[in-house]
Amino acid sequence: MRDPSANWASYATYGWAPAPGVDGNDLPLQMLDGNIRAALAAELQRRGYVESTNPDLHIAYQTTSKDVVESNPVRIGVGIGSWGGSFGGSVNVGSPSVRNYREGTLVIHAIDAERNAEVWQGRVSGKVSKGSTEAAAVTSAVQAAMRDFPARSAASQ
Repeated sequence: MRDPSANWASYATYGWAPAPGVDGNDLPLQMLDGNIRAALAAELQRRGYVESTNPDLHIAYQTTSKDVVESNPVRIGVGIGSWGGSFGGSVNVGSPSVRNYREGTLVIHAIDAERNAEVWQGRVSGKVSKGSTEAAAVTSAVQAAMRDFPARSAASQ
């Protein structure tokens, strides 16, 4: 999502909105927050933005997860064929299967600091695995979520 009325040429700096639900008592959440912020900072800097204490854009993010049930319906396969003078056929029936997994979502918000209005939002969802909170996986998720984030033009830098 991108606000069509936003003047992207006027944005040069970014700063952080408060981390959602991160306090000093939850080390795994602090590590995830650090990985997300590092990946966001790298992506923003790659696109020409500079971190500032008085930013043009406030960057915020949210993470959520939910349990998902995936069902594969019954599959039936029918085969007919011949070999020489013989004729044959077969029927194969596969039973339905159900899998449970956890799906995580990362939503990134860019908020115009002067107007206090959201001007961009990116999101990515996927299966959460054991290594999903590691720095490399977080970086990949942030890059996917920010694929449409506007880069600063060379003329405006």
